[in-house]
This record gives sequence, structure tokens and C-alpha cells, in this order.
Amino acid sequence: MKKPVELIFELSKPGRKAYSLPACDVPEASEKIPEKFARKADARLPEVFEVDVVRHFTRLSQLNYAVDIGFYPLGSCTMKYNPKVNEVVSRLPGFLRIHPYQPEEMVQGALKLIYDLEKMLCEITGMERATLQPAAGAHGELTGLMIIKTALEHRGEGHRNKIIIPDSAHGTNPASASMVGYEVVEVKSDERGNVDVEDLKKLMSGEVAGIMLTNPNTLGLFEERIDEISKIIHDAGGLLYYDGANLNANLGKARPGDMGFDVVHLNLHKTFSTPHGGGGPGSGPIAVTKELVPFLPAPLVEYDGNRYYLNYDRPSSIGRVRSFYGNFNVMIKAYAYILTMGPEGLREVAECSVLSANYLMKRLRDYFDLPYDRWCKHEFVISGNRQKKSKGVTTLDMVKRLIDYGFHPPAVYFPLIVPEAMMVEPTETESLETLDAFAESLIAIAKEAEENPQLVKESPKTTPVTRLDEVTAAKRPIVKWEFES
Repeated sequence: MKKPVELIFELSKPGRKAYSLPACDVPEASEKIPEKFARKADARLPEVFEVDVVRHFTRLSQLNYAVDIGFYPLGSCTMKYNPKVNEVVSRLPGFLRIHPYQPEEMVQGALKLIYDLEKMLCEITGMERATLQPAAGAHGELTGLMIIKTALEHRGEGHRNKIIIPDSAHGTNPASASMVGYEVVEVKSDERGNVDVEDLKKLMSGEVAGIMLTNPNTLGLFEERIDEISKIIHDAGGLLYYDGANLNANLGKARPGDMGFDVVHLNLHKTFSTPHGGGGPGSGPIAVTKELVPFLPAPLVEYDGNRYYLNYDRPSSIGRVRSFYGNFNVMIKAYAYILTMGPEGLREVAECSVLSANYLMKRLRDYFDLPYDRWCKHEFVISGNRQKKSKGVTTLDMVKRLIDYGFHPPAVYFPLIVPEAMMVEPTETESLETLDAFAESLIAIAKEAEENPQLVKESPKTTPVTRLDEVTAAKRPIVKWEFES
């Protein structure tokens, strides 16, 4: 294993300073730090020159990978390039310097933005009203399921305690359902990667509250029998929840509301281009049908013809799920993105993302296993099972090798129903040259796996740290410097 970048403490030499201050020329403060808070000895800080400090942190910054540096093919994450105009707009003083406790008459512009953005999202999804409170996708899932649960209780059907989830679903789906108190029931996928409708029929009962679906699903495939699924669930008295993680494939082309969904969540920080990753912030709005509007979290932004205001008078609401009204800065960027793109632009986003995914899938299909041989949407899943069986080279080995070629790895080992899965989402923002370079790198690695498997198993070779013990790193992370005793 290579040695990581040298830590700032390791650069320390006694007597070195990064600053030079003049002698104090004003009287000392009459009130000093209370004795119990005062240091008894100097702090153990690194002693370095200014140039050492600057170079150290600059080197660290250059080790970070970001969408502004290179291609992020993470399946199911929609890591698209973020137009910088959105960042500029979000920093306009009228947005940046307001405070949520200001009187409504002083923040009419912000309330109008929230109101208009809600209308746009409802038009895009085919729903009646939406809340922008949820802070991210999983938080949106939780909120949507709470709405479903409350609606069923108001209907006198609180006994419904089961949520059906496909075996290819995002892991957050069953986690969110469990947190709301539902029992998770798994429905199988068929040979084409769709929900197995016959298996679904067997699972239906008076205890089913609904189903959680992603469409296109996590295999990157459109549910070909979505109308039939919708009828089965609704006829049994259940509701349909739409996980919007893959909405990028549908923009301007197909609306969840038209497919029969009752609750739709979106990821503004994915589909609508606001920065994604790094711990947030995100935004996971929930949109609902007319029947479910009374249960949306309070407040909602309303307009009476003269002014915008926050409406807290919502007796059937599930209550607030986020402080104030959500992550406003993220909403600004999504609003700017939608206005910039317009209806035609949003349709082109979907078209180009689907075109890019199918192009890459076509280029790679002869070198990896393709578990579902059909047109994909915005992403696709291939498998490294061929390489594992032939030379013992795993998908993890190959994506680690991909780092040496200058690319961030795609999502791996997901969905769980595909062994040695590699999930690739190119998005609409990458050029043909980038897609070709990525494909050629994976093809070269597939050949290396056959001709020099040990090279691939020992990769990456070009990073400060090669193979980590990822389990130990996750369970017992070292997050601070500790002096050797």
C-alpha cells in the first residue's frame, strides 16, 4: 500500500512559523479568560512555514473527485454536470441574505419562487400539489409513506400494514417503509426485468397498503406493464408510491401521475442538476394526487391574488417534516435549471440521457454479461460474472482498475438480483468523446482481466492509498490526528 499524502503534523519542525505578527501596541484586556478555561500549556499544533500549509491543503483538494473534474457514471445517482449559472442565481443577495423568520411581506420573492417551483414540479409529474419540505430522497420516501399511512387511516383502513417492494429496489425503500411501521413484502422480477405481475397478484390482500416502484426501475428498464400493476393495486384498495430517483429518463416524456401513481418523490439534487453528494444539502419534494392533498405537511405556500403566504391551517396534515420550509438554496438552483431548460430542453435531457446509456450499453455488451438484453432507459446494468468465473477477477477489481484510467467507478453490486453487477448512468451532460474514452477503458480492463488478471486484482496503482479494508474503515474510522505517545 502506498503512503497517503503526508499529514500536516508530519511536516512539523520545531521553531518554524507560518506567520509573523508585530508586538501588541494596545493595552491588554482587563478581563482575561477565567482560570478554569485557560490553557496550562501551549497547544500541540504543527510548526510549519506558510508555504507548507498552502501546499498541503492544495494537494488534499486535488485528491477530491468531483463532477467538475471528470465523468461520474454512478448508476441510479444521476451525477450530471451542474451549470454554474444556477450557483450564481442562488447567491443573489435577495435570496442569500433572507431569514426564515422574516415577516411574509418581506420575503414575497422567495415565497413566489417556492409556489412557482411547486407548480412546475406538479406539471412535470402530473400531480395536484407538492411539498418541498423533505431534505433528500429518503426523507421524501418517509414523508410519502407517512401520507399514505395517514390517508388510509382517515379512510378507516389503518389495518393495512404491508408495502410491496420489488427485489430490484433501492435499499432506502424497505428501510423507509419499515420506519413508518410497515411490513415489507418482496415481489419478484420477471425474465425481462419487470415486476412479475403474476407474483404480484399472489401477494395482494386486504392488508396491502401499497407498492413502491421506481420507473424506469433500478435495472434501468421501463416497467412495461405499469398500467396493469396500477390497476391491480388500486382495485385491491392500495396506493402507488413513485421513487423519483430515475425521473431523469422521463422528463417531458412520461408522467408518473399518468401511470397511476398517487405519491411521487423527486430528487432536486439529482434530476434538476443541483449539486449532489458530499453529504448534502439535498431536496426531496413529494407530490400527490388531489385526494391526498389534505395530508401534505404544513405549511403550504398559497397565493390569494395579492400576496403569497404560508398556510398552516391544515387539520389533516401529517405535520411538519423539516424545519422552516426545506432547503431553500437547493430549490433556487432547481428553479433556475427548469426555467433555463424549458419544456423542450427537459425533453432533450431525457432523450440524450437515454441515447447515451444505450450507446454505452451497445459498446460494452460484447465484453461483459448483459443480464437483460433489451433497450434500456437512462442507465443499464452489466455484469462481471464472466471475468469472475474465467480468471477470478471481480467487478470490484475491475472498477478499482478503472481509477487508474482516470475514471470514477460506476455503482457496483447493485441491484442485488444481478451477480457482480456494474450499474452505469452516463447522464445527458457527457460528450461522445467522454463516453468513448470510458467505454474503451472498460474494454481494455476486460482484456486485462483475461491476459493479466493479477494486475487488475492489485489495482489501483496510481492513488495515494490502494485497497482499503472498507469494513474496518466504515466501522472504526480514524477521523482525527493522534500524537504518538
